[in-house]
Amino acid sequence: MSFFTSLSGLRGAQTELATVSNNVANVGTTGFKRSRVNFGDIMPPSQSSPGLGTQVQSISQQFTQGGFELSNRSLDLAISGNGFFMSRSESNGGQLLFSRNGALAMNAQRFLVDSSGGYMQVLPVDSTGATSATGVGAATSLQLPTTSGEPRATAQLSLVANLPRTVDRPALRSAYSPSYPYQFSPTDPNSYNFSQQTRVFDSTGRAIPATIYFVNETSTTAGDPADSWTARVYIGGQSATSTPINLAFGSNGMLTSPTGAVALDQLMPPGASSPLDISLTFSAGTQVNGGAFTVSGITQDGISPAALSDFSIGSDGLITANFADGTTQFLGRLALAEFTNPDGLKRQGDARWTATNDSGVPLLGTAGEAGLGDIRTGMLEQANVDLTEELVALISAQRNFQANAKALDTANQMTQSVINLRS
Repeated sequence: MSFFTSLSGLRGAQTELATVSNNVANVGTTGFKRSRVNFGDIMPPSQSSPGLGTQVQSISQQFTQGGFELSNRSLDLAISGNGFFMSRSESNGGQLLFSRNGALAMNAQRFLVDSSGGYMQVLPVDSTGATSATGVGAATSLQLPTTSGEPRATAQLSLVANLPRTVDRPALRSAYSPSYPYQFSPTDPNSYNFSQQTRVFDSTGRAIPATIYFVNETSTTAGDPADSWTARVYIGGQSATSTPINLAFGSNGMLTSPTGAVALDQLMPPGASSPLDISLTFSAGTQVNGGAFTVSGITQDGISPAALSDFSIGSDGLITANFADGTTQFLGRLALAEFTNPDGLKRQGDARWTATNDSGVPLLGTAGEAGLGDIRTGMLEQANVDLTEELVALISAQRNFQANAKALDTANQMTQSVINLRS
């Protein structure tokens, strides 16, 4: 029987050596939790029996807090508390995985993923950032948006400008002659006095260049009794004013006509998703002696969705998207999970676990709630492995192995002696 007793000790020491070696090997694995071998004696067949050796009762995981390593990377997160990050193996309906490794990234489809490619799970929030639903069923994979807001086609274009009184008439310029008569053309700078560039938007939010041209038709400088102007609008290289807009001013230099919005021609510029239907308003236009052409304001009511510039994750797990137009949007809150018995979690490698009957179902919440802990950004949790402690355990396991091997050798010698007596 002593052979089997010593053999059980050898097996137990070998298991402990393997467990300690695994702890040491993963000292650099982010979020790794060390394991410990728990032994128990084998029940003897009777009260007079010395025992049958030892057996491995379990290899338990030690979910103590690991140290923090500063990374200064905005997508590196560490949990200060008992919570676990939650991810899915697939973007929709995959296996739930739990981890303390917060080295996150964004994949090619703009999903927020963990270091193993698992899809991070978030809980929905309202416009104020408050969690609007809880539970595993409410958690979803987070796909970052590329833009913010709904596009809107331009319907109103407004211009505030000053047109100087003392300018020449393009039709009288020396560039024109009876053989080459004057004709307005946006490609001929001699055919107009001033131009103002802007842009409008179609129904998809696509920006289309637009230019307003001003032509002095009659001029007091040229001997005419009064000044008058026409305006022409080109959008996407096409004319939106088949009939030029006539501008008239009073003796005080203030615009008298047109007094309201002027409907431009409906047109379909190349690349536009639908026809543009725009009205132009000359708001508070003036004409001043000796002044210069100035535009004090030009506005339009079209909207182009703003592009995503970056996003951030707060200590409460709230994910905020920042857009190029200065607006922000709350996208969700990282889901954290805790378990009644974390030691019952099943290891899946890469410092990830799955729930079992022994661990209990995951209890979902967010950072800051009791027990789950807070999220620290720009940090990663180190393995909770103390090398000094593990090396001492390694020596102890080695000596246990040697002692059991010596006991086995002694039993062998005793048996050999008995055999020799019989011979």
